[in-house]
Amino acid sequence: MWAYESVFYQIYPLGFCGAPFENDGVLEHRILKVEEWIPHIKRLGANAVYFSPVFESDTHGYNTRDYKKIDTRLGTNEDFKKVCEDLHQNGIKVVLDGVFNHVGRGFWAFRDVLEKREASPYRDWFHIDFNGNSCYNDGLWYEGWEGNYDLVKLNLRNEEVIAHIFDAVKFWRDEFDIDGLRLDVCYCLDRDFLKRLRSFTNSLKADFLLLGELLHGDYRQFVNDEMCHSCTNYQCYKGIYSSFNSMNMFEIIHSLLRQFGPEDWTMCRGLHLMSFADNHDVSRIASILNNEKQLPAVYGMVFGMPGIPCVYYGSEWGAKADKSQGDPALRACFENYEENELTEFIAKLAKAHKESDALINGGMRSVVLQNKYCIFERKTDTERVLVAINACDETVTAHFDAQSGTAIDLITGEMHDFGGGSVLEPYSVHYWRTERV
Repeated sequence: MWAYESVFYQIYPLGFCGAPFENDGVLEHRILKVEEWIPHIKRLGANAVYFSPVFESDTHGYNTRDYKKIDTRLGTNEDFKKVCEDLHQNGIKVVLDGVFNHVGRGFWAFRDVLEKREASPYRDWFHIDFNGNSCYNDGLWYEGWEGNYDLVKLNLRNEEVIAHIFDAVKFWRDEFDIDGLRLDVCYCLDRDFLKRLRSFTNSLKADFLLLGELLHGDYRQFVNDEMCHSCTNYQCYKGIYSSFNSMNMFEIIHSLLRQFGPEDWTMCRGLHLMSFADNHDVSRIASILNNEKQLPAVYGMVFGMPGIPCVYYGSEWGAKADKSQGDPALRACFENYEENELTEFIAKLAKAHKESDALINGGMRSVVLQNKYCIFERKTDTERVLVAINACDETVTAHFDAQSGTAIDLITGEMHDFGGGSVLEPYSVHYWRTERV
């Protein structure tokens, strides 16, 4: 699967392009802005772009009106087709947000139900009680996602609904040649629907990715040969920044060992989950960290731990935004991209990750674990890499059996001698390759 060997770059198009929050119906060709960023995305080392919602919606993209029409605020289908073609020509895969649990109140079939009530042929597309009422005073009740009634829950047991979604996915493949889907609130989706979606997308394109948005619980219930290829690793998300803020690397390492460690009871060994420091739903990492000097080390963890690394647009140069400021603040429009020392360092991490079998496919074993620094092993049959991270402002020396006299640092290309202990400079990251067959 191509995604397991990739570095992702996430773009929230409506925010990225500076579109108005409410759908004003005014056609603007804003999505073409992505083309200006392709050189930056390539320099960063990303070879896959995950687009948050791009289709016609009421407001934020997750309240879909039309699955086959690019949002008017972003442009036309032809505009987005050109963007996808340019990305593909530059060796960058395209993954779209599949929002299948719910639609917006402006969705055409739901509008028909509001107008015709029991006489609507689409009444069974949703979970409706005509004897109730909604907070919108519709004269009927319907199920909304987690109590949000601007998000009308679809009936994924209805064959017409399933056919409509599958037809849209085929259209996206045919029109835009997409390479996969990120499944919004995957944990809410009907599991039989997921199995059918996996079978359907397998028939559309070889290695068509299904990436589920999952929060907590047993990821294997959704990530398996019948459903998703991967999912978001929220179980380790908090541990990443919390370990740095509390200067307690035990938290993230123990979380990773529970998921990927050498013991038989580990939860996710062999899976390729998506690793991230932030995204469109949470505060940007530069706003969470108590010490911004730790940013390179945080990304060193994201790219060094088991998983598929994903960088959220703007965070690669340290952009800030706090969840308390509201979702629009997290989904900002930047007039131009920036490239600084953090950007350059992430590019080095991306290159090292993509070129290392151990960092892509290796297991996880803790070698040195202290409050302020850690060293863990990633290993396959062909390669062994030691990931060393110092979270503090002090130089430390780690003494351990490296099982090798020397190594090459995949980030800097410099040779490292383990004799006399390994010196870790403040806030430093090393990917030491000690063995390659």
